[in-house]
Amino acid sequence: MKVFKFGGASVRDASAFKNVLRILLKHSAEPTVVVLSAMGKTTNALERLVSALFEKPQDCPNIIQEIKKNHVEVVDQLFADSTEIKVTIDKIMHYLNERTQSGADASYAQAYDQIASVGELLSTKILSAYIAENGLKNEWLDARKLVLTNKDFTEAKVDWKASEKAILKQFEQIGIDKLWITQGFIGGTEDKYITTLGREGSDYTAAIFANILDAEEVVIWKDVPGVLNADPKHFENTEKLSNISYKEAIELTYYGASVIHPKTLKPLQNKSIPLTVRSFDQLDESGSLINDNGDKDNLLPSYIFKDQQLLLSISTKDYSFVVEEHMSDIFKLFAKAKVKMNIMQNSALTFSVSVDNQKEKVGALLKSLQEEFRVKYNDDVSLLTIRHFNEETVRELIKGKEVLLEQRTRETVRFLLKEL
Repeated sequence: MKVFKFGGASVRDASAFKNVLRILLKHSAEPTVVVLSAMGKTTNALERLVSALFEKPQDCPNIIQEIKKNHVEVVDQLFADSTEIKVTIDKIMHYLNERTQSGADASYAQAYDQIASVGELLSTKILSAYIAENGLKNEWLDARKLVLTNKDFTEAKVDWKASEKAILKQFEQIGIDKLWITQGFIGGTEDKYITTLGREGSDYTAAIFANILDAEEVVIWKDVPGVLNADPKHFENTEKLSNISYKEAIELTYYGASVIHPKTLKPLQNKSIPLTVRSFDQLDESGSLINDNGDKDNLLPSYIFKDQQLLLSISTKDYSFVVEEHMSDIFKLFAKAKVKMNIMQNSALTFSVSVDNQKEKVGALLKSLQEEFRVKYNDDVSLLTIRHFNEETVRELIKGKEVLLEQRTRETVRFLLKEL
């Protein structure tokens, strides 16, 4: 068995759906689980819908209509007779209308999961129906009943024992020599609350299914030729990492490399399941392989750039040293607010940390921090990480920028930078 994960770009329009069909036909002899993300920018639209629910409810109907229009346009190009799939789309849109008309009657995080999860339901229903119409029999699976989690909405933790039981029971009932279509990113609790695994969590879903089903391989199909040593949006002349180890890939994702979700690697490494990142536009190219082999890990430097960072400088109100007791309190507040520290450093009087500038979470964090500590911050900061660096490259990349914080290890150098 193989597990294929297709992201939003791979089903952004009708021609992209047709390309997915070509890939699945090419691999139709193999039992395959397909994990699919929401179509194109649908998750972004659903996030706008969540914000509107809490801030401008009058905008909700227009956003829902926009989402419906985008999906109807695609199915009209895919199906000779789109009547049946449009009924499915109408049912899902009815759910969105009812959910938003009831108002903000849940926490922001819970409402997010109830609404954002809809994108994957739409895309998988369309793909399942489309490939079936073109001769590929398949089984549509509901990840909300299979990937079982706790109630940490927007960042739910997987209950591995419960998920294993549910997934194995499902596959015992339907057999293992088929093609299955299921949703990435979303899960559910045993008492039927909808949850999500974190933004871009479809990679993680693929790893969950692969681990539990002892898959031979996971393939992530993307719009890039493989794992690149830098993001082409920020760096010219990027190069493909043809083969890196799980350890190197985990380091890169921890530092913010966006090609793979950070939680993806551990379930695969635990069972030595190789992960291949391939281009859905270049089907004859081999892509990048991630496995136990670390021989090529340090052949190329890797550059990871994260913008929209907020640098927080936290100190005690009485100017006493920042000691272990204070650090413990600070970490508890970050954990409670569910804010991830991207880089941290402390001096005698100050603990400095950068975080993604997420309005909702950071606002709550700052409020709680300011009850016990003095807090200053710099916004519009960028975090640059270089793995396997050399000094010449470092000097070139930080030239003309203010260095707010620098951190070095044997293999990695990191800078918080601000434009002058």
